[in-house]
Amino acid sequence: MSIQYLKTKTNASFVRPVGYRFPAGLGVANTLLPVTANTSVDYLVIAGGGGAGYFRGGGGGAGGFQTGSITLSLRTAYTIAVGAGGSGTAGAATNGANSSAFSLTSVGGGIGGNLFNTVPVATSGGSGGGGGGTNAGGPHVGGTATLGQGYAGGTGYTGGEPYNGGAGGGAGAVGASIQFASGGVGLASSITGSSVTYAGGGGSGGYNAGAAGVGGGGAGGGGNGSQTNGVNGGSGTANLGGGGGGGANSSSNGGAGGSGVVIIRYLGANAATGGTVTNAGGYGIHTFTGDGTFQFNRYIVN
Repeated sequence: MSIQYLKTKTNASFVRPVGYRFPAGLGVANTLLPVTANTSVDYLVIAGGGGAGYFRGGGGGAGGFQTGSITLSLRTAYTIAVGAGGSGTAGAATNGANSSAFSLTSVGGGIGGNLFNTVPVATSGGSGGGGGGTNAGGPHVGGTATLGQGYAGGTGYTGGEPYNGGAGGGAGAVGASIQFASGGVGLASSITGSSVTYAGGGGSGGYNAGAAGVGGGGAGGGGNGSQTNGVNGGSGTANLGGGGGGGANSSSNGGAGGSGVVIIRYLGANAATGGTVTNAGGYGIHTFTGDGTFQFNRYIVN
């Protein structure tokens, strides 16, 4: 005689009926399913944006942008690192920090340069920082980008006063080199269930009292460049990986870069731990705004 168990669906664990008791000597044997592609995930890995230049400053480059799919192992802990945005402090700007997940590393955005092209000059990154304004010894070119993660920063404006910096590169476009240039645009992702644009470059800095509203940050969290002496450039948006906006003059700091983010999703009910867990469109979604660990604890049964 065989004992029949009630199952919710094929290959799922059996559900013991209310009031059922196992006969003496019988119990549950947990048999793992074979490893399959049911542990496939989609990912978005955004690095921290770069800090901007402080004097006719170039905008900071956006953090590197990577998205795709990968198959993971069950009950394996994967370390997730989320990069901070770079500093925009005068004379001490820094690149954004890298973000990483699985075998992937997105590179932090590059620094924006300054008027005299002195340290720190525009640097490379996920997207490159914009070159500083050029009143002598120019042109001051922007930093280069990491292949497949972003675009280069723009060259500092060479057409005379107010010697604007170049805009920072974004995930979707090169930073512009025109006067009061806006940052390079980012790229949109719907991994969270709604479209969000990430990794915009920082706008260029430079003084012109009649130019309010220009030198804007690129779509995707880029900071606005300052057009007013003594006013700092705007910071990139947290967890979008945007570059900072350039400063106007020697008493204006460049803006800080925005921090990055790592987002992981898989089809089906929640089957893993790590980050902030939400659900949308039939997916389990794990959002990391800081360092952590992602781990599948059971197979996804479709």
